[in-house]
Amino acid sequence: MKRVKLENDMSSKQQMKWQDLAASLRLDGRMWIAGEKTVARREETFDCISPIDGKVLCQVARGRAEDVDLAVSVARSVFEKKRWAGQPPSARKKVMQRWSELLLEHRDELALLETLDMGKPINNSLVFDVPGAAHCLAWYGEAIDKMYDEIAPTAKSALAMIRREPVGVVGAIVPWNYPMMLSAWKLGPAIAAGNSVVLKPSERSPLTALRLAELAALAGIPAGVLNIVPGYGTEAGEALAMHPGVDAIAFTGSTVTGRRIIECSSKSNLKRVHNELGGKSANIVFADCSDLDRAAKVAAYSIFFNQGESCNAPSRLLLEEDIADLFIEKLLKEVPKYAPGHPLGNTAMGALVDERHLEMVLGYIERGISAGATCLTGGRRALEETGGCYLEPTIFDRVDNSMELAQKEIFGPVLSIIRFKGEEQAVQVANHSSYGLHAGVWSDDLNKALRVAGKLQAGTIHVNSYNDDDMTVPFGGYKQSGNGRDKSLHAFDNYTELKTIWVGLKQ
Repeated sequence: MKRVKLENDMSSKQQMKWQDLAASLRLDGRMWIAGEKTVARREETFDCISPIDGKVLCQVARGRAEDVDLAVSVARSVFEKKRWAGQPPSARKKVMQRWSELLLEHRDELALLETLDMGKPINNSLVFDVPGAAHCLAWYGEAIDKMYDEIAPTAKSALAMIRREPVGVVGAIVPWNYPMMLSAWKLGPAIAAGNSVVLKPSERSPLTALRLAELAALAGIPAGVLNIVPGYGTEAGEALAMHPGVDAIAFTGSTVTGRRIIECSSKSNLKRVHNELGGKSANIVFADCSDLDRAAKVAAYSIFFNQGESCNAPSRLLLEEDIADLFIEKLLKEVPKYAPGHPLGNTAMGALVDERHLEMVLGYIERGISAGATCLTGGRRALEETGGCYLEPTIFDRVDNSMELAQKEIFGPVLSIIRFKGEEQAVQVANHSSYGLHAGVWSDDLNKALRVAGKLQAGTIHVNSYNDDDMTVPFGGYKQSGNGRDKSLHAFDNYTELKTIWVGLKQ
C-alpha cells in the first residue's frame, strides 16, 4: 500500500507541475502566413477544446478558401523567387538542423500543447512525439546534401542527366492523432527538398502546428516557405485540395477523405496525391511462439498506446486455437496497466480526442455486443465526472472476421480477438480486409514467420515484435491504406520531380 501511495503522490506532483505550466501558456490560435500571425479573412474562429476536461483552450482562426488562396499565393511567390529552393542543399541542411534543435529546446511547451490539445499522456508527448518530430526534421536536413543526381547508361553519342527538383507548392493535410510528428513527416522531406508548403492541421489539434511554424522562422526558414491555415476539412482542406496553384497534396487520415482528395485533384489540376490512410492491422500469434508473456505485453501496449488512436494499431489479434485461452489469460493481466487517467499525470492511457469520437467508438462497441462478440473487459466510458473523453480499454473475444468490429477502423482502445487453425487460415483472415497497413507475426519458426510475412498484404510486417520503427524505413500500406510512403529516402519521391536532360554529343 505504501508503494501505491508513493506512486500516486508522484503522479499528483507531476500533474500539478504541468497544470502550473499550462496556466502560464499564452495560446495564440491565429493562422501563420508569410511569416506572420494573422486572423482569417472573415475574422471567424472556432473553439479549441481539450478532451482532458472539455474546457476551451483558445480560439483558433477558421480558415476558408480565401485564406488558402492567400497562403498558396505567398508560397508560390517565394518558391518562384528561389528564396529557399535556390539555397544550396548544405545551407538548407543547417537551417533544418537548427529547426530540429529548437523543437528540443521547447520540448516541455510542445509536449504540453500536444497533450492539452488531443489528450495523450504527457509522458508520451515528451518521450515520443517531440523527439520524434525533431529527429525527423534533422534526418531530412542531413539527407538533402546526400541525394545525388544520376547519369543514365546511354550510348556514348548522348549524355542523359536525371535531376531531382522540388515539385513546387505542397499542400499538406494532417490528422489529429499525432499532429506534431505527422506534420514533421510531411514538412521534413517537403521543405528539405526546396518546396514551399501550406499545411492544414486538424481542427481537433491545431496548436503544435502553429508553434512549429514560429520555430521554423526562428531557425531561418524564409517567410512564406511554411504557411499554416487551420480550419475544417470541408472548408480549408477541400479548398487546398482543389487549388490549381498547389502542385502536390500529402494527406494522412481516413480513407473516405482520401478518396475525396483524389476527386478534388481530378477536378482541378491533376496535382499528385500522396494518401496515407487507415488500417485494420492483424497481429498473428502462432502456437509455436514460446514467449507468450512478451507477445501479450506487446499486443496490449500496441493497441492501447495513444488510446488506440493509431492507424497502424494491431486491432485484430489472431490467435491459434491451441494457445488462445492461455494467451487471453495473459493479455487480461496487462489491461489494468492501461486504466485511463489524467494525461498530465503518470498514466499509460489518456483521453480520446473529443466527445464526437468517443461516442463513435462507443457505438462500435455496442454494435459488437449486439452482433454476438464477447466483451471480456471494458466497453464503458470512464472518468465521466471530469468532463473529459475517457474510455476503458476494451477486448472482444469470439469475433468473426466478417463483423464490423473486425472490418471497420474503430480508432480507439478496442481489440478484437479472432481464433484460427493453421497457417493458411491465418493468412486468409489477415488479408481479408480492405486495408493493408501493418501486420505482426509471432512464431519461433523463422521459416514459417518469413513465409507468412511474404504472403501478407501490408506495407510493414513485424516479426516477433510490433510498433518498432525507425526513420530509415518507409511507412505506408497496400490497398485502401493508401499510396506512396512517408519516412525514409522514399518520401522524397512525393515532393520532387524527375527531370531528364538529354544532350546529343558530336561525334
